[in-house]
Amino acid sequence: MRILLHICCAPCGTSAVERLLDQGHGVTLFFSNHNIDTRQEHDLRLLQVEKLADHFNTTLLVDPPDNEAWLKGVAGLENEPERGRRCAVCFRYALGRTAAKMEQDGYDGFCTTLTTSPHKVAPIIFQIGRELGGERFLPFDFKKSEGFKRSLVLSNELGLYRQSYCGCLFSRRVTN
Repeated sequence: MRILLHICCAPCGTSAVERLLDQGHGVTLFFSNHNIDTRQEHDLRLLQVEKLADHFNTTLLVDPPDNEAWLKGVAGLENEPERGRRCAVCFRYALGRTAAKMEQDGYDGFCTTLTTSPHKVAPIIFQIGRELGGERFLPFDFKKSEGFKRSLVLSNELGLYRQSYCGCLFSRRVTN
């Protein structure tokens, strides 16, 4: 399959890209992260994703950042806890943009590296993905089968920056 892989960050992408390529899929990375609160953080994460794309010799598409639009989308949910309603809205925002790009560019399916993180709730991501993409959403839980541990190894080998928060202002307030 030709898969458009929403990539939240390079560390989460490591084992996901490796797994998809090992399964024989064609993979294009789609860096779409409007939740990232500063341009500096966005650009640092993008630089790491570019490094990952080079390592795996995959195509990278970049969705221009628009944190202001994302903030409007989560308005009223600023005080929600991590893994709460704001996160679900954020997943829908990113996966909606990915599903639209998949349709626009004619990919066979799409999935997301968000499920590599043990901090993200895969069933919520899967539900949103199916709502947006039907059967074309591929519910890979990349943390399974030692995927998260593999991401740590690969990130270390590649010297990737590992951030301490998801990227949004509200998560940074909680973790920093």
